[in-house]
Amino acid sequence: MKSEFWHERWETNQLGFHQPEVNRLLMEHWPALGLPADCPVFVPLCGKSLDMSWLRAAGHPIKGVEFSPIAIRDFFAENQIEASTSSEGALECSTGSGYELYCGDFFDITPKILATVRAVYDRASLIALPPELRQRYAAHLIQSLPREITIMLITLEYDSSRMNGPPHSVPASEVETLFGEAFTIETLWSSGPETPTERFRERGLDSWCETVWRLDRGETR
Repeated sequence: MKSEFWHERWETNQLGFHQPEVNRLLMEHWPALGLPADCPVFVPLCGKSLDMSWLRAAGHPIKGVEFSPIAIRDFFAENQIEASTSSEGALECSTGSGYELYCGDFFDITPKILATVRAVYDRASLIALPPELRQRYAAHLIQSLPREITIMLITLEYDSSRMNGPPHSVPASEVETLFGEAFTIETLWSSGPETPTERFRERGLDSWCETVWRLDRGETR
């Protein structure tokens, strides 16, 4: 799983991972975090997600990072936002209307960029990565975020022998392994075993479990 994979997806418009509406779990469970309405939120591997618009409408300034310049260009165009661009190290930052979207490698995100962030929304980042990258992803996220931070994480768990990701199966035990030393972890909601959507049944799955996690570090509650 290299950047070329995602660049090809955007260039060929293979955007099955892009949801055409705001994620229902975000709308249902974000208020339970009890975060200040104006606190900045970081969205890793953000694509052109409509979830960012929902969070912005709720008052949150948004910082995101995304491999594909097509995704960032389309996000601003589809939302009719004029953006200015600047360089931030190896990244290019597009800014406008309360959004700062960084184009480039997630691993080039620095603590300086995320210094004002108070929360993270991860619906499609951790589960987009294969096992060999998830540990590196989590370590870089933990190191780059401020001391006081809340993460809303959404994962899928399924029989990996039935389907190759992405999205990848991330069991509860792995969430604990990746984040347990740095964060207090709470399950906000879990579907339990359920029938997946038609697109994933066609890929071979007959059951999965979706889980919403709250991860806290520092005096956040």
